[in-house]
Amino acid sequence: MSYETNLSDGKNIAIIAHITLIGWIIAFVMNNNIKNEFASFYIRQMLGLMLAALVCSFVPVLGWILNLAMLALWIISFIGAFEGQKKLVPILGEYFQDWFKSL
Repeated sequence: MSYETNLSDGKNIAIIAHITLIGWIIAFVMNNNIKNEFASFYIRQMLGLMLAALVCSFVPVLGWILNLAMLALWIISFIGAFEGQKKLVPILGEYFQDWFKSL
């Protein structure tokens, strides 16, 4: 699989991936035909963050605190995508890149 390196296109797709589950699906489909390395990076980050937030929502008592932490990680990721920089989210980012490397 070859990756396209156009940062502008990748940046737009990466930002779209941050806008709810629907945005992530749209970004995934947009990136499916011509893979963009930057977009794929943030598609993997967002999938991981969405799944982690879902798991955190089932944790009684601490769930809302953990979801606030997920929001902070989302903001860090969004800023990285907006600035055109690959920023791993703290703690979990490397795992997301490894677990979802096929995306």
